[in-house]
Amino acid sequence: MTAVPFGRSPKVSVLMTTYNHDRFVKQAIESVVMQKADFEYELVIGEDCSIDRTREIVLEFQRKYPDRIRLLLAKRNLGMSVNWIRTLRACRGQYVANLDGDDYLSSAYKLQKQADFLDAHPECSICFHAIRHTSDDPNIRPDVYRSPRKNLFTVEEILLFNFIPANAVMFRNGLIKEFPSWLGNVKTIDWPMHILFAQHGKIGFINEVMSVYREHAGSAWRSMKYIQWVQEFIRVLELLNAELGFRYDNTIKSALCAWHFRLALEWAIHRNLAEAGKYARICIAEYCGHRKFPAAWVLYQLGLW
Repeated sequence: MTAVPFGRSPKVSVLMTTYNHDRFVKQAIESVVMQKADFEYELVIGEDCSIDRTREIVLEFQRKYPDRIRLLLAKRNLGMSVNWIRTLRACRGQYVANLDGDDYLSSAYKLQKQADFLDAHPECSICFHAIRHTSDDPNIRPDVYRSPRKNLFTVEEILLFNFIPANAVMFRNGLIKEFPSWLGNVKTIDWPMHILFAQHGKIGFINEVMSVYREHAGSAWRSMKYIQWVQEFIRVLELLNAELGFRYDNTIKSALCAWHFRLALEWAIHRNLAEAGKYARICIAEYCGHRKFPAAWVLYQLGLW
């Protein structure tokens, strides 16, 4: 890893947020330190008042690599989204790569390859790559996530669903001058940030596995039920629609139609027909005339017709 001289900006900043990651953060940091690149880069860690040994571990690494690792040590727990935004603001690189403290990079050339891609594709504001997904749940087999058979995507496509893994992304720094006030209150920050970045250019994909997403008992996805996540996705899309001045209203309404249907279906699976009917009615009344899902089809799929 090339040290960054004082007062000089690196080409790439690796943005890492940590909270109670003491079992994993050592591997995450080491996977950044082992990166091989022909440019300077830094690791910026936002440590959010962990109650385990995470802070102790990141401090040990900062003492070991004082010219390579910069720490932001919160005095109180800020929450995932606020901590992420604060850490991004501290990144000095031309490009920013995201890595959560419980994931790790599996290729020593990840930063080099993504920076080279953005250098060669000025039309892209963001790029991502394939990842490997692992879980501590023995019923979930490890697998590889790749892009849906394309190399370039648009903001309209990322609005429909988030196909970019958070630990696979690299984006151009400084695209957003002022963050929306509501962004610090969302439970999932990666999808709205990907959308905001994608307003400024296309999304590129590199078909190579270069990081590992680790699902575990303390991960965000495990801490919330699927129904709660869908409700959060709907809320985020509605906030984004207003934030973007309704320029993508048709696309967002298509996505809202699909998410309301998924929510209705999930309640039907749980045999709560009152809630299923509630979201089915929203889907039919507000979106069915707008999108490909006819009202009869929605009711039939829910077993309500």
